[in-house]
Amino acid sequence: MIIDSHAHFIPPRLLDAIRDTAADFTAVELVHSDDDSFGFSFDGNKPTRPASKLLSDIKGRLDWMDANAIDLQVIGGWLDMFGYEMPADQGCRWSSLINQHLKEFCAENPRFLPLASLPMQAGSSAAEVLDAVHKDGFKGAMIGTQPKGKGGVLDDPELTPFWESAHRNGSIVFIHPVFDSGDDRVNDYGMNNAIGRITDTLIAISRIIYSGHVETYHNAKIVVGIGGSALPFVVGRMMRNYDLHKDTLANPSKALSMLYYDTLVHDSSALALLIKTVGVDRIMLGSDMPFPIGDPFPRKILDKMGLDLVDRNKVENGVAKNLFGL
Repeated sequence: MIIDSHAHFIPPRLLDAIRDTAADFTAVELVHSDDDSFGFSFDGNKPTRPASKLLSDIKGRLDWMDANAIDLQVIGGWLDMFGYEMPADQGCRWSSLINQHLKEFCAENPRFLPLASLPMQAGSSAAEVLDAVHKDGFKGAMIGTQPKGKGGVLDDPELTPFWESAHRNGSIVFIHPVFDSGDDRVNDYGMNNAIGRITDTLIAISRIIYSGHVETYHNAKIVVGIGGSALPFVVGRMMRNYDLHKDTLANPSKALSMLYYDTLVHDSSALALLIKTVGVDRIMLGSDMPFPIGDPFPRKILDKMGLDLVDRNKVENGVAKNLFGL
């Protein structure tokens, strides 16, 4: 079984449900486009991009999986629509709506495995929803790097109930960059995708490493997409900072050994560094399907790595199989 551990999907019936129930969410404005698609503005903030039709194309998704010989795909929702700027009560209902349709879609389409959405604007609400989705059969959640909207941090003490729930449930927590990286300098040259997603994730993960969250809530299985978002390259610098402040910081090297990663680096030398740094027992195939910055042929990078069959099987199957309890 070949498993793609990093992809996104919006069930078509979820889009229909959002159109039908939008009036029930006073903090949500649907921003319509010429092609009948729509994006979102949450609580009056900057509108998102329109939802790409590829995010809901079931046949196109299955055809792509077949062409790449991928048997199972782990799907989170679309980060743009997670709505962390909404009031917590509406955020709970919004996440529950997303999760309901992800669960129904995956029940009808067994080649997909869902990761839940959570209302990360409030730690107690996120914990409540996370507890509920585990009872509903989810293995964990995909969350954004900036809870509470632009500038939010995952080590915010207010999020402690969420981390406690993730630890208690042994949740998979896939941490993914959000719509707005928070740095306007990347808004040109396509850098929001090429660079902004990296810096956003790197900062978010570095904070929960230094804060000790990775060690304290060690039963949570934290996945860092985009091949660790440059963490293998900067771990030496992070360790130097740790050596200077050991009385207040947690150990980055130890934390890196506890995280999980995907293969989405687009460069075999970069993937070789990731493998050398954390080992194949922590790395899973990942495409970021269906976004253009993702990898349209995610298995090809492994052809260049010279991995033996045992290690390649770990990356394409074994690590994800164990992580998701398949």
